Amino acid sequence: MRFVNLADASVPAIGQGTWYMGEDPRHKAAEVAALQQGIELGLTLIDTAEMYAEGGAEQVVGQAIAGRREQVFLVSKVYPHNASRRGIPAACERSLTRMGTDCIDLYLLHWRGQYPLEETVEAFERLREQGKIRRWGVSNFDLEDLLELDNPDCATNQVLYNPAQRGIEFDLLPWSQTHRLPTMAYCPLAQAGRLLQHPVLAEIAERHGATPAQVSLAWVTRNEGVIAIPKAVEPLHVRLNAAAGELSLTDEDLQAIDKAFPAPTRKQHLAMV
Repeated sequence: MRFVNLADASVPAIGQGTWYMGEDPRHKAAEVAALQQGIELGLTLIDTAEMYAEGGAEQVVGQAIAGRREQVFLVSKVYPHNASRRGIPAACERSLTRMGTDCIDLYLLHWRGQYPLEETVEAFERLREQGKIRRWGVSNFDLEDLLELDNPDCATNQVLYNPAQRGIEFDLLPWSQTHRLPTMAYCPLAQAGRLLQHPVLAEIAERHGATPAQVSLAWVTRNEGVIAIPKAVEPLHVRLNAAAGELSLTDEDLQAIDKAFPAPTRKQHLAMV
């Protein structure tokens, strides 16, 4: 497994996402077990958000990390409508309670909203001084947003990135790499849709004795400073995600992916889901 320096810690380049977890009580036991299995396999970064199932995903995470909090690098995100001086402390307390912890390793603004960035950062910094969070960052910020933020204490930017969504490669990703700002890639498997049925990914996967999903994860994390956070509940998928950390794509593989999914040649609007 490759590792990335994120928020003063060394974390695996492949972590675990939790979007859509916590929505159905019937699936909770399987979701908890999947996260615990991932931790045991080295997928110790867990990403969640108060938005996911309106706190339900954080409750799943809390149950999964009970008794093993020190093994986990915990990321959560605050709603933009809660990103005020008064809103952020209250939202953070709710998240801490749901996850059964006294500190979030990395707390992100989920996307930009009505409150000035200065106000949000001020609230983040107060939480850090209080020991409620260790570091803070942002999500769904394009390059102009980061330039407006202009704060070296921002620890990451979490954005949509996979072979079919490469818009960040034109300017956002190069800028982030130059400034050593780690990028967290959400939906690195494009929500397991048509991307994983593409014949080029299937052909590359066959050559490596892997799956198209593993090829996509290896591609997303091929560059230094990029972390992928796929979500998985099935035990097999968790194992495959963990094993993808050992897959190295060849120049031939990368050229084939470039041909099938061309890199951007101009500025694109930041894609979000």
